[in-house]
Amino acid sequence: MARPQRRTVRDIRRGNRAVLLRALYFSGPTSRNDLTARTGLSAATVSTMTADLLGENIVVEAGQVESDGGRPRVLLRVNPEYGFAVGVDVAETHVRVGLFDLEMTERAKVDYMLRPARHDPELIARHILAGVEVVLSDAGVSPEQVLGIGVGVPGIVEPGADGVIHATTFGWDGVPLGALLRRGTSLPLYVDNGAKTMGQAELWFGSGRGASEAVIVLLGVGVGATIVADGTTFRGVSSSAGEWGHTKIVANGRPCRCGGRGCLEAYIGIEAILDRAGVTSRGDWEEDLAGVLASKSPVVEETVTYLGVGLANLVNLVNPEKIVIGGWVGVQLGESLLPDIRRATAANSLAEPYAATSIVLGRLGPDAVALGAATLVLEEFLNAPQVARITAAG
Repeated sequence: MARPQRRTVRDIRRGNRAVLLRALYFSGPTSRNDLTARTGLSAATVSTMTADLLGENIVVEAGQVESDGGRPRVLLRVNPEYGFAVGVDVAETHVRVGLFDLEMTERAKVDYMLRPARHDPELIARHILAGVEVVLSDAGVSPEQVLGIGVGVPGIVEPGADGVIHATTFGWDGVPLGALLRRGTSLPLYVDNGAKTMGQAELWFGSGRGASEAVIVLLGVGVGATIVADGTTFRGVSSSAGEWGHTKIVANGRPCRCGGRGCLEAYIGIEAILDRAGVTSRGDWEEDLAGVLASKSPVVEETVTYLGVGLANLVNLVNPEKIVIGGWVGVQLGESLLPDIRRATAANSLAEPYAATSIVLGRLGPDAVALGAATLVLEEFLNAPQVARITAAG
């Protein structure tokens, strides 16, 4: 059995600093007294560390609030312009690059359209690097102000510095996207599955906020999920947990893009929905889906049933307090059919775990994956507020 490592004074100080900064970030403008209560740190430690953070311009004053019988208390907040994060969404039809400040307010954005059949890794890397230059220029931000680049991609992302990706639907098997990007940038880099980045965004800023046991599902061209246990994303031994779209719901059923048969994605992904409805797409999938929903096609009810079965499997297996339905297909379905989706889920769930679960729509919109990718940078900053190492999330 490995011996526990001794923590140095520096380790303790770094840990206390991270606890303080996270409390300040997620609490909003907060006084030193409230920080002491929230973190359990001593008043002296809070005073010393906030002074350091103020001196480094990581934290700024944000006004005052009256206190009971004493001097007004100074409120503190994380400086939103201390640094910036780039968030990238690599999807079937586009590469979206966004620039966010530390409040996760989008400062600039650019899209590069892709043909669904063409996902050459070198082309994707060029789009990302070009997009970074564009959003920095548009926002008037220098590379020295950027804390890092987060990238959300389909498929399984191996832990490690090269950001190696296995994405069957892209035809990628062991593509080192991180290594390709490092040829054109020295900024800290984080690569993760797009469903997981969206899940983190919804957990921190969206419909999942406050939930410690949750599942955030993404429905789009592909189908995936983020499983949150005790407030932390569950990744599994090879970082591939959450491949919910490739759970089987029909034995020897419809062929799936992954090469298997009967996968959930083969029934509720956008291509599957349109194919079952007999719709030949002209390229605007959102308009095509809206047409199917308006037509009252039997495929709509079938899709709700399949989705309900898939969600019921999560209810029975994971027992979450909240399921958030995200992704553009999920939100488009849920806006008109959420009560039906809930009924279909209830009909296929055990009564007790279903009664403990709420099913809601995501609220972060089409930029949720890019925003979530930016939170990979933010998370590193909050854990160690300094220029982070180049790595891959995992």
